[in-house]
Amino acid sequence: MAVQRLGHLTLPLHTLLLITLLLLNASATTSDQPPIPNENLLVLTVATRETDGFKRFMQTAKHLNYTVKVLGTEEEWSGGNIPHSIGGGQKVRLLKDEMQNYADRDDLVVLFTDSYDVLFAGGPEELLSKFQQFNHKVVFAAEGLIWPDNRLAEKYPNVRSGKRFLNSGGIIGYAPSINRIVEKWQLQDNDDDQLFYTKVYVDALKRLSLNITLDHKSKIFQNLNGAADEVELHFEPTRVRTRNIIFDTLPVLIHGNRQTKHLLNYLGNYIPDAWTSETGCTVCNEDLLDLSTLDEYPSVTVAIFIERPTPFLPEFLERLLTLDYPKEKLTFFIHNKEVYHEKHLHKFWEKHKGDLQMKFVGPEEVLSEGDARNMGMDYCRQDPGCDYYFNIDSDVVLTNPDTLKLLIEQNRRIIAPMITQYKKLWSNFWGALTPDGYYARSEDYVDIVEGNRVGVWNVPYLAHVYLIKGTALRTELKEKNYFNQDTMDSDMSLCRNLREQRIEKEKGSPTPESCHMFKPPKGIFMYISNQHEFGRLLPTENYNASHVHADLWEIFDNPLDWKEKYIHPNYSNIFTGKVVEEPCPDVFWFPIFSETTCDELVEEVEHYGVWSGGKSEDKRLVGGYENVPTDDIHMTQVGLDQVWLHFIREYIAPVALKLFSGYHTKGFAMLNFIVKYTPERQAYLKPHHDSSTFTINIALNNKGIDYQGGGCKFHRYNCAVESPRKGWSFMHPGRLTHLHEGLPTTNGTRYIAVSFVDP
Repeated sequence: MAVQRLGHLTLPLHTLLLITLLLLNASATTSDQPPIPNENLLVLTVATRETDGFKRFMQTAKHLNYTVKVLGTEEEWSGGNIPHSIGGGQKVRLLKDEMQNYADRDDLVVLFTDSYDVLFAGGPEELLSKFQQFNHKVVFAAEGLIWPDNRLAEKYPNVRSGKRFLNSGGIIGYAPSINRIVEKWQLQDNDDDQLFYTKVYVDALKRLSLNITLDHKSKIFQNLNGAADEVELHFEPTRVRTRNIIFDTLPVLIHGNRQTKHLLNYLGNYIPDAWTSETGCTVCNEDLLDLSTLDEYPSVTVAIFIERPTPFLPEFLERLLTLDYPKEKLTFFIHNKEVYHEKHLHKFWEKHKGDLQMKFVGPEEVLSEGDARNMGMDYCRQDPGCDYYFNIDSDVVLTNPDTLKLLIEQNRRIIAPMITQYKKLWSNFWGALTPDGYYARSEDYVDIVEGNRVGVWNVPYLAHVYLIKGTALRTELKEKNYFNQDTMDSDMSLCRNLREQRIEKEKGSPTPESCHMFKPPKGIFMYISNQHEFGRLLPTENYNASHVHADLWEIFDNPLDWKEKYIHPNYSNIFTGKVVEEPCPDVFWFPIFSETTCDELVEEVEHYGVWSGGKSEDKRLVGGYENVPTDDIHMTQVGLDQVWLHFIREYIAPVALKLFSGYHTKGFAMLNFIVKYTPERQAYLKPHHDSSTFTINIALNNKGIDYQGGGCKFHRYNCAVESPRKGWSFMHPGRLTHLHEGLPTTNGTRYIAVSFVDP
């Protein structure tokens, strides 16, 4: 081996050559050079399709005053399936062709970066300044994990601190140096670009002769793969950055490589200045679709899915028709899996069949939820006139009539209105994912749900209600099986397929069961908007469809919907208006129940059908004897006792406090029952006192229509109320002063609901 003496040292010739190259390169890139002007920066990227990720990349570039030249726009992608295998050579070939134009531009700095999964966080001045500080001709991005050939790890130079391995998603350098690297490319489009660059870098002679280094501490390039725990959002009043907390750096470009796309999407909700505490959402009003400029409204397929017994379904169906949208532009696809709800759908059909376009798929089809949802999506996909597909599950309560318009105006391929369960953090989206693709709470989840941060948010999972563009279904989403995947529920399957494009084989395919077809990523983002109040989500897990009218039991789980359906619309006027009447001294009369409540209570007890017969011997009571018996059914017999007590505490107690000033009821009643008066069984009730502090007596049907006669007479005051109103309640003291009797029912059947409160 040839050697050369240097002082007292004897070194191999190739080592001396390396040292010489290093000294020459160092002298060529001194730190006291003047700043590189912005006009000497050329930003290049490759994009063969305009994905949502590409649009976001260009949006961040524009916001920070970058000018980007896009390569490959006239080509089909032939660079392999990068997320799941090697590939990307097409990018090197395109860069090679482009760099021939700048081979002699010593003053030109070229930034070559991916675009689908990259966003800018800092401006050109910062980028160029940080590049100069490296004192190298070319800087590659770095990461802590080696790809694609871990056998090359031992060839990498050791680093004392920072990331050791090259990542090809970001390159910055002087044009002649980059040209010298890529002009050696002689491989195919589907060969691996990172492997090509890696072999250049791990060759010590090439590395030194080309003066290449890696961005070991993420000063310019932040790769997220393997580094999710290293980054956090850094908020300033009008600026948001990603901070690497290990190296205390603010990277200029953020790259969601490999399995970190959802993390990049989360960061992209804020970076560079998409949302700040002072400005709020700065991108929510970009690229909006102005409906007022259209000749006619887009056509929408409203796909309704009733996949489990659901409370308040009739109200759900009717509420959809309150959407402020031309009904002739709506087509309804309805899948019902539950026999219990067939009666509700039949009633809806009979009422609206002349006004609406509806396709029903019932429980007799025995479809899985995934198959039903695939069918609904295909219903729109096969109709060229279907502009939008609006999926809505039966547990969604839309209270904003402008929901459809607001979502369409956002002009996103997939967008959902944010809804939550009443007084809970449970919503129809996830802010983050665990490594295996399940729920994780993002740092901003609570702020978004509670409305402390308002905007349009890129999320990894949404469910229950969302809008998809029909063009997306017929192009990027033309595969027909998005909802059946492994053991996941249908919505998780859809979202995973949208994120990863992992499409299951279609039925009848010869592909083995264990094999999946991986498609190139579509890059379709899923958005959720909390810019408006849209509605709420109903809990359904405790719903018991064995009752005739199961909604009556929903006072605990769905109190808002219970109140809306069952409490009289004038109830609140008790406290602000003059709806309370006093037909007899200390006998107050006020509205409490809707007509629906009255009808359903009567139907529920008649379905039970075991009336007491008005006998004094009563095993239902302690002691087994009733002094003044009625022909009745107790709430305990039909399972409504706890519901009824809660109703007393929530709706009767406030009225009692207003009418009997200073008395705070405990809201307790041992006897709560529905009485039936008929001329044949029991027509009246003899004078008696009630065993209560006060009594409520609610009329459940109409005098003059359902029965004749009836009413209540108070003896002390010689005062009778002979025309009770359906849904209205009497409230009167039970003991001492208000001896009363039930006046005879002369025809038909009279029903009343009675409670002896605070016995």
